[in-house]
This record gives sequence, C-alpha cells and structure tokens, in this order.
Amino acid sequence: MINSVNSWKLKVESGVLLGLFSMSGFASAAEISRPDLPPLAQVESALNSHLLVKNASSGLMMEQANFHRWNSGSYEFNLRAGSSQRKIVNAGQSLKEWDVALERTLRLPNKVGIDQDIGEASMQRAKFALGDARHEAGRTLLKLWYVWQREQAQAALWKRQLDILKQQAQMTEKRVRAGDAPKLELNQVVAIESQSAVSWHQAQLRAQLAANDLTRQYPAIQLPENLVPATPEAIDHDFAFWKSKIFDDNHELAMVQAQNRVQQLLAQRSHADRLPDPTVGLRYANEMGGNEKVAGVYLSVPISFGQRTAIAEGATQQAAITADQEAFITRRVEGDIYAAHIQAVKSYETWLQAHEAAQAIRSNAELIARAYSFGEVSLSDSLTARRLALESSMAENLAQLDANEARYRLLLDAHQLWALDETHEH
Repeated sequence: MINSVNSWKLKVESGVLLGLFSMSGFASAAEISRPDLPPLAQVESALNSHLLVKNASSGLMMEQANFHRWNSGSYEFNLRAGSSQRKIVNAGQSLKEWDVALERTLRLPNKVGIDQDIGEASMQRAKFALGDARHEAGRTLLKLWYVWQREQAQAALWKRQLDILKQQAQMTEKRVRAGDAPKLELNQVVAIESQSAVSWHQAQLRAQLAANDLTRQYPAIQLPENLVPATPEAIDHDFAFWKSKIFDDNHELAMVQAQNRVQQLLAQRSHADRLPDPTVGLRYANEMGGNEKVAGVYLSVPISFGQRTAIAEGATQQAAITADQEAFITRRVEGDIYAAHIQAVKSYETWLQAHEAAQAIRSNAELIARAYSFGEVSLSDSLTARRLALESSMAENLAQLDANEARYRLLLDAHQLWALDETHEH
C-alpha cells in the first residue's frame, strides 16, 4: 500500500514537472545552445557591439535625457535689469533711476501632463528601437552565418570529389598498365580531376570571403574549424500560432505604434499651445533718485494671429501619416511572417526529398564504381555517376542548410532563438 502511494506521488510530481517544462518551453528556447550555431556568449557580445545596436542604445540614452527635459519644461527664469536717468527741466535736476525684474513663463497644467506623456512615449519608442536593432543585427548574423556554411559545405564536397577522382585515376592507371583500359581513359580522368581541383579552389575562395564578411561585421564570432550541420526538424504548429507568437512581441510594429503614440501626443500638445502660456514677473524699481520705491507683479500673454492654429493642423496631419504607416507596417509584418513560415515548412519537405534522392544516387554511384573496377561498365558511366552523386550531395547539403536557416529564422522572429528582448544600457 505504501509503495503504491509513493508510486502515485512520483507520477503526480513527474506530471507537474512535465507541465512546467511544457509551459516554459518557449520561454527557455532562447537559452538553448545549438551546436550548429555560434555559442550564446559570442552571439550576445556580437549583437551588443554591432553598430546598429550601439546607435539604438545611444538613442535610448538620448531619449532618457529628453524625458527629463519634457518633465522640466523648456521655460527658464529670466532676469531683467535697467538703468535710466530722469531730467526735470524746470528744476534743473538730473535723477538716476533703476529697475530689476524676475520673470518666468508658466506652463498650463494640461500641458504639463501632455509633456510628461510625450517623454514617456518617446523613451518607450527608443526601447523598442533598441530591440528592433538587436533583432535586425541577429537576422544579419544568422544570414551571414549560413552563407559561410554553404560555401564551406560546397568546398568540402569538392574536396571529397577530388579525393574520389584521385582514387579513380589510380584505379584507371592500374587498368591501363594491365592492358584492361586505353590510356585515353586515364587522360580523361586526369582532366576531370584537374577541373575538380579548380572548382575546389574557387569554393575555398568563396568560403574565405564569406568568413571574412561574417567576422568583419561580427568580430566576436569565432568560426569553428569543423561544424556539423544539424539534422533539420519539422515545424510544429500552424501559421496562426506563429503569427500570434510573432505579432505579440514584434519590435518593429511596437516601435511604429509607439511613434504613432508620440505623434498623437505632439498633435495634442500643438492644439493645447493655441492657448499661450502666460509669463509672470516680479518687478522692483528705484525712481526719482530713490525718492520713490516701486514693487509690483506683472503678467504678459502672447497674442497669436493664426500661426499656432496652423502649427496644430500640421501636427494633426503628421499624426495621421504615422497612423497610416502603422497600418502599412502591420500588413508587411504579416506578409513576412507568412513567408518565413511557409519557407520553413517547405524547406524541410524539400530537404527530405533531397536526402532520399542523394542517398539513392550515391549508392548507385558506388555500385557503378565497383562495376568499373571489374571492367563491367565504361569509364564514362562511372564518371557520370560520380558527377550525379556530387550534384545530389550538394543539393542535399544546401537543402539541409536552407531548412535549418529557415527554421531558425522563424524562431528568431518569434524571439525563441536568441535573447533579443534584453535592453542594454551602455
């Protein structure tokens, strides 16, 4: 009885743990280190040091300074002082006089609240801009990483093809010496071997250029000597799931929405400015050579003749333009999500077909090569089979990398690949 109870408790606890892991699966996905991608520490350093991210980080600090400016307002105390001389002609007197005043323009209470909202909205926009910059830097890193992988894979395949052709040349040379094959076949194999060597060197050059492009833009990324591509995985969930996931946390869309909010507040501020802010001052004067002391308070209000109304109308139209831009970005982001999802799904299906075809063609090439060693098929048949095997292997490798990149791109857009939500202030 006690054992059954303990077993039941163990099952319950295991179920709870599995439930917690399933609930936090997406939350912890960005923390998973994948062997076919750069280490997370290198990625973090590379993204933080990217120029786009640095500029966005500076923009955030600028908006933090502007936040205090919006809160404090742009008005300052103004000190005015003057000196004059009064002449009384009939009395023949000349009296010195002076006055001093301290004044300041006061924001109306409704404008104070709007300015605080503008500062907060502008700072929020800058935070989203920083997240969007990290996202774009991550996209570029992922793209360059797979450009380099593709060139590396092709160089490796050409090297393997060159090694196979060298073995083919050795086999043909033995048959020529034994009198089982004409020397023309050896010349043909050597010529194709030389062509493959040229293709290998060209592939090496492309791989070197791709590596330089990657490390130049992301110096923190250290390229491994040997990198084994991961086996592609099928895309879980449907388009509606990924659309909801990406839309819920999209930096670009959030940035445009924040910009729309800022423009709406600026338009509201411009309309509030149609009622000018008053200037209040304290004045003290020493007149009639000190015989008269004058102290008082004064109020001044600017009178506008249409300029403030025109500025408010312009700000309203600017807010309308920003609102239209938000709708445009929303539709474009939805199109990008669809393209990323369908590409990830179809790339995986393409890799499955390319993998099956390549396995069959490589197996056939091995059989033909063995048959040639026994003199059962011609050299032309063997070389053709080798060429087809190379092409199918290249197609398989490229399809494999395409499937992995498309899947990672989808995870990246959903913020499930690398940590893109962290705000770094430098």
